[in-house]
Order: sequence, then C-alpha cells, then structure tokens
Amino acid sequence: MTLYDLVAPAIEARSEPRYRIAGIRAADPLGADAILAAVPAMNRDADVPALTVALRTLVPDPDRAASLGVVDALAAVRDLGLLLGSLKRHGVEPLAAVPDALPVLRELGHRTDMVPRDTVHHYTTWNPLGDRQRMYTGDKMEGYLQNAVRMVFPALVAALDSCSEVAGLEPYDPCFAAALDRTAQHVQAMVDSIDFTVAQVTPDFFARGLRPYFEEVDVDGRDYLGPAAAQVPLWLVDLTLWQSDRSSPEYDVFLDESVRYSLPSWRAFHAAHRGSTSAVSKLSAAISWESTPRLPPGLASSAVSLARVLRILKTFRARHIGLARKAYSDDLRLYDEGSGGAPIALLRTVLDLTRDNETLVRQANVGPHAPMTTPKPKASVCGSASRSPSAPAPLREKRFTA
Repeated sequence: MTLYDLVAPAIEARSEPRYRIAGIRAADPLGADAILAAVPAMNRDADVPALTVALRTLVPDPDRAASLGVVDALAAVRDLGLLLGSLKRHGVEPLAAVPDALPVLRELGHRTDMVPRDTVHHYTTWNPLGDRQRMYTGDKMEGYLQNAVRMVFPALVAALDSCSEVAGLEPYDPCFAAALDRTAQHVQAMVDSIDFTVAQVTPDFFARGLRPYFEEVDVDGRDYLGPAAAQVPLWLVDLTLWQSDRSSPEYDVFLDESVRYSLPSWRAFHAAHRGSTSAVSKLSAAISWESTPRLPPGLASSAVSLARVLRILKTFRARHIGLARKAYSDDLRLYDEGSGGAPIALLRTVLDLTRDNETLVRQANVGPHAPMTTPKPKASVCGSASRSPSAPAPLREKRFTA
C-alpha cells in the first residue's frame, strides 16, 4: 500500500468538488476524446489550421458553458487548455485565432473560481489516464512527467491539513511535533516525485520538447501562464513552517503571482496564514525563554520534528535546482525563466532560505539547550490522527504508472 492509496480516497470523500479527481478525469463535457487524441500528431506536424479547427469545434455555446457544474467545467478547461497551449507553441495567440473561446473561458473561470485557462492541475491530476490521457506530444516522457505531478496532489492536500494544525499550536504542545511528523510524511512525496522525474525524463526532452507548450496565453488582455510545476503549492507548506515571517522580497513577489493559479481553498489558506507567526519563529521564541541546561522533552521533540520536515524540503529543493540547471543550461534552454515564471536564481534563494531555517532549528538540539533524549508524544495525546511511536516509517509514494 502506498501513501497515495491511503490519502486519495479521503480527499475524494470531501465536499470540495476540485478534489473529486476520478469524476473530473471521467468527465468529457465537450465530447473531446477523439479530437484530443489527434493533438500529438497535429503538434508533430505543426498543423496550425487543424489545431485551430479543433479549438473552434470544441468551444461550447456560452449558455452551455454557463450550465456546467464545477466538475464538468474543470474538465472543459482542461480540454480547451490543451489546444491553447498547442497553438501558442506554434506561434499563434489562440484567442486571436478563435475569438469565440474568450467568453467561454471567462465563464468557465467564473464557474470554477480559478484562472480562465488550464493550470498544472488540469494537465496532470484532473487529466484522464490510459487511452484518454490528454498530451501535447504523446511521448512516454511526457506521460512520466504528468505522473510525477499526479502522485503528489493527495499528499499535498493532506500536508495543508497538518500545516493548519501546526499553525494553531505552540511548540510545547505534544501535538505540534505530531502534526509536523505527519507533514514530513506527506512532503516526502515531493522528493519521491522529483527522483522519479530525474530517472525518467531527460533535460533535453523537457527543455526542447515540452517546455514550449507551457507558454503564457493572453486572455482578455492579461497573460496567464500555462501548466507549471510552480503551481504545485509546496510553497503553502513553506508558508506556515517559515515563509510567513522569514522570507525574502523576491520570494514574496513570486508567491503573490503564483497564488492566483491555486484552488480556491488554497488561496484561502494563503490569505489566512500570510503574515502569521511561523513554526520556526514560534520554536525559536520558546527556546529563547528556556533557562535550564536542557530543553523540556516536548519542546525537544518539536525541534526534532521541525528540523526533519525542513530537511525534506531542503532535499527536494536541492534536487529541483539540479534538474532545473540542466534543463535551462546554455546549450539546451529556449527560455530564460521556468514555466512558472521564476529564474534559476530564485530557486537558489528559496533553497538557501530553507537551509538557513533548517540549520537554525537543528542547532537548537546541539547548542546549550540540547536535550538528553527526545521522546516522541504518545498517540493518545493528539487523537487518532497521530502516529504512535511504534508505527512504521512514513510510507513513500511509489505509484508511478498510469
């Protein structure tokens, strides 16, 4: 059993329609299956007339778009989005070629409460599997990259829940460490995902074969980025752990831009925690008040757990920047910035910030307050959501096939 198997059914059961992954994947409100199956061949031949006809054919009547529920509207944006990105890749502004799509995208953005074009979630998590999978190129490496993002969505949803718990607790509370341990378990999926990407997707394929399909598209006079890994909101985990009050101006500007591509509940999460006191700051303040030679066991446990999750974040970012440097090297790159609009320099900044916070927390357990032992809280203290001390090591996501 994988982490995906444990977490995915739980989020499917929630009332949030954007978490109804199976339903969105199954939906085909525009009858697009046959047309979109031909898109890789159209792109291979740079057949702009065929792509234009395909988009014009799929665009529904505005009244029809206005009648769609959230699940069908998300699927409709997904399917129109594949053609938006394909046309832009071949140098055509899609809404200039098919103006009738503009009011429909406006309406679908309103229906879904998201930006009026496709995001990384449409392209990966909400994308059908198997023969119905929507792809730009049809290359197996494109499928691997989609799977790499799919595998982290349920884990990140669960991580935001545990981060909300952390935000409402103090480091002396044994539930603070327990919630951090659950966060670490979920964030580990990001490391597994990037390891899988490195093993299966070459920098050359991403840089030259796929990256051109993720260009921004003009919708109503405003540019909207295409599907981008930066829209997978690991930065929401940063927010409660350290970013809310220990960030940099460059990272703050980037997040202000990225948050609009999020799900509505994730935007609300960002608004609720932005500017709040981070877990690192709360722990640092608690330790500064201690006058005894050794940290109390509960506080020591919190320091160990926070250092652990920050170390996982640091590991992910170190591997991510290594991958990005290869894909955007001088001999491969076609663009100066990543698909999410961030230069490599910003990735370096975020890695440094993550490392600095991890070092600060880790040193709390090797400095003058270092504990003799660091016992973990009992499961009964924090309810059934906490793992007991004898529970197995966190499960890692290894479900890579479609």
